[in-house]
Amino acid sequence: MASVMQKLITPLASGPTEPPRNKVTIVGVGQVGMACAVSILLRELADELALVDVVEDRLKGEMLDLQHGSLFLKTPKIVADKDYSVTANSRIVVVTAGVRQQEGESRLNLVQRNVNIFKHIIPQIVKYSPDCTLIVVSNPVDVLTYVTWKLSGLPKHRVIGSGTNLDSARFRYIMAEKLGIHSSSFNGYILGEHGDSSVPVWSGANVAGVSLQKLNPDIGTDKDSENWKEAHKMVVDSAYEVIKLKGYTNWAIGLSVADLTETLVKNLNRVHPVSTMVKGMYGIGEEVYLSLPCVLNSSGVGSVINMTLNDEEIAQLKKSADTLWGIQKDLKDL
Repeated sequence: MASVMQKLITPLASGPTEPPRNKVTIVGVGQVGMACAVSILLRELADELALVDVVEDRLKGEMLDLQHGSLFLKTPKIVADKDYSVTANSRIVVVTAGVRQQEGESRLNLVQRNVNIFKHIIPQIVKYSPDCTLIVVSNPVDVLTYVTWKLSGLPKHRVIGSGTNLDSARFRYIMAEKLGIHSSSFNGYILGEHGDSSVPVWSGANVAGVSLQKLNPDIGTDKDSENWKEAHKMVVDSAYEVIKLKGYTNWAIGLSVADLTETLVKNLNRVHPVSTMVKGMYGIGEEVYLSLPCVLNSSGVGSVINMTLNDEEIAQLKKSADTLWGIQKDLKDL
């Protein structure tokens, strides 16, 4: 007796189906991981989405919740498992897993605890998706991107940190609000560390090619009577403010990661300020990951833009590198 499916469908193709071409994996289904997942789904960037986490109930619940919305999405397959075999053939893997900083805990101790977690995660990812590009989002992101590069054995151009892509977006939003224009019409970068020692590139800030520094030579300095420097302070403080108000940040970083994913998957050659290996650039002598303007395409970081930074900005960038190296040099088991 033929089944309903046999009566309904006459198969034509035979043999195994092709593996996915644009599979994206999210490691960690906390607030940040799920914001990344939803943003990527809504931008229709993946033909398969895989979720991985150690908390099985939460993982299954998030998978089912997304699957139940499949009618409204263009991603035909959404899967999840704590076993990394579910991630096989991923093109992009987004790592959001890790532990949060405890009150009074040093950054070194926090990083070391995350190193111990990454030692389990990263080799599993590479085992099942040796050709993937890794986007590290977990904080402190620059150090953990370096850790990921060391643990993965992948070439440096295929290990990217989300870095200051979000800091720059915050900067562009804040500056554009002050100027009464849309954030896409203000051009400016935050480089260096994703954190307190980030570097605002005032020398390159412009609207429609008009340099703000030419209009106000003191912009971004203590001598500036208009106090534009406050905009960078707001960028640095913004994550702390959102965390104080709602307990965590997730939507902006999720949208930022989806933007990076689109550039990589679609081979767009767009410039993004993301964390990359900077040894040998701007006089930095150590193996440090920092954000510089990178051209991203299907191979990962295709190239780095050599910005014409002034002496003070280069000094700030080196200071940022020193801050990160101060933490990295004491890490164990890498």
